[in-house]
Amino acid sequence: MRAITISRFGPPDVLTEVELPDPRPAAGQVAIDVTHAAVGMIDVIFRRGDRAGDPRFPPPPFVPGLEVAGMIRELGEGVTDFRVGEPVVTLSLMTLGGYATVALADARLTVSLANTTIDPAQAVAVLPNATTAYLALTTVAHLREGETVLVHGATGGLASAFPAVARALGAARILGTVGSSSKADVALSIGYDEVLTHDQFPDALIGQKFDLIVDPVGGPARGASLDVLAPLGRMLLVGHASTTPEEPMKGNELWVRSIGVLGFSIGPILQAYPMLARSAASAVIDLIEQGTLHVPIETLPLTEASEAHRRLEARDVTGRVILTT
Repeated sequence: MRAITISRFGPPDVLTEVELPDPRPAAGQVAIDVTHAAVGMIDVIFRRGDRAGDPRFPPPPFVPGLEVAGMIRELGEGVTDFRVGEPVVTLSLMTLGGYATVALADARLTVSLANTTIDPAQAVAVLPNATTAYLALTTVAHLREGETVLVHGATGGLASAFPAVARALGAARILGTVGSSSKADVALSIGYDEVLTHDQFPDALIGQKFDLIVDPVGGPARGASLDVLAPLGRMLLVGHASTTPEEPMKGNELWVRSIGVLGFSIGPILQAYPMLARSAASAVIDLIEQGTLHVPIETLPLTEASEAHRRLEARDVTGRVILTT
């Protein structure tokens, strides 16, 4: 198979095309002939070595990529709910390997597209993140009907799934923040009621408070977000795309205001509770098929993975970048 490997930590040009043996599925796995592989900020973090030394992050060489769409190639022992040739999308490849023409996936974290009309590029761009948003909003943030929501980095890959899912769960008003005014129209098109640029936050929100703030960005906006949380409000941390250091929060800032700061990371959750995967996916897949939940997509061939990383790292992407094989 053809694959893109990270040969060493470093800039985008460390992504190298190689030929590797076709992998065979173990018990409980499926092998997938990949047609589309999503590129995310987590891939950039892996590539740069931002978490080098952390046992949860792999050392080079390895094939990156957490989410793919394609056709079932082979079934591992004990897998009976798929058939060879069936179109599927993965929620997560826990062992990575998505930037390749063949990938292995846990069957429990794989979703069939056989009875849908969803384009595989849109499926891999949206369904994993929509499932993440659904689980984050229901199991950790406990979003309630009528609540107001603010999402930072509103057009990013994960963030862009939150407005439609939050709306389906009963959110009354959803505001997003974006890095530049050029992304504001895109944010409005995917379901935000109002959009601010980062330099307008939080000054433009005088007197406004939110029940839930979703933050995949971090940096200075994270600390400033405490000032616009309503009493009993929650800030949900789902990433740290910012290159600035983490800003510490003091306990006094939380208990005096009666607010909470929560975290959610889909990988460890699906490892611990894989049974949550398909039920969460089924809760949001209709939103994708109906067109309620969609994101802008840029496609590049697998051979241009390094270019995809450059664009993502330069914040020159609105929505998601998808590699095609």
